[in-house]
Amino acid sequence: MKSIAVFIAVGALSLSALAKLPAPSDEAKAKAAEAAAKTAHGGKVDAYKLCKSQDKVAAHYRKSGKAGKDAKPVSTAPCADPGPFVYKPATAAAPAPAAPAAAKKS
Repeated sequence: MKSIAVFIAVGALSLSALAKLPAPSDEAKAKAAEAAAKTAHGGKVDAYKLCKSQDKVAAHYRKSGKAGKDAKPVSTAPCADPGPFVYKPATAAAPAPAAPAAAKKS
């Protein structure tokens, strides 16, 4: 019973602490976007490496003769190399040029 009360108290305090966090700055947002892009690229690299290793294992299996005479190769999409990581930040739209000052009426 005591542990449930402690759990509820800790939960309430943690929620109040989260509610007081300031909004992230533009620099923090840019850094988070770059980290997300880097993570996505890492996933593409991992998928490429997996594809290459699967092709290598399949080629070895066919070469070893264990596949049998009736085994037909399955056509799959070729492995796409994602290349090196290059981050291109999304640029904000340029602000509209200021309108010329209106002439004063006399």
